[in-house]
Amino acid sequence: MEFNNNIPIYIQVIEKIKQEIVTGKLKPGEKMPSSRDYGNNLGINFNTVARVYKEMEMEELLFTRRGLGTFVTESEDRIGQLRYEMAKKQIENFIFNMKQIGYTKKDMIKFIETENYLEGDE
Repeated sequence: MEFNNNIPIYIQVIEKIKQEIVTGKLKPGEKMPSSRDYGNNLGINFNTVARVYKEMEMEELLFTRRGLGTFVTESEDRIGQLRYEMAKKQIENFIFNMKQIGYTKKDMIKFIETENYLEGDE
């Protein structure tokens, strides 16, 4: 994984795991690697991974079973909520950036429709 020096590593790892959860790469209830193994895999300190796991537990995206490890949430509702939150953030960023270059709501809709970005998704 390539890291952006402008964003804390733990935040980048959280975003990576969230992406893997909503895309189904990580399945509900799937066991996560140990902090040490995941840290070695990513080339980062295991304490950073422990922080990631703790933060994601607070968001109810991961849970720990003492002596067994850390697991992806089994809640389909929570995963759906995460997917919605991530999509909303993408749309908000898109709208903000399009407004920065002078597009109106009407212009944005026309642009998406005429450029066929949604072709085949209907």
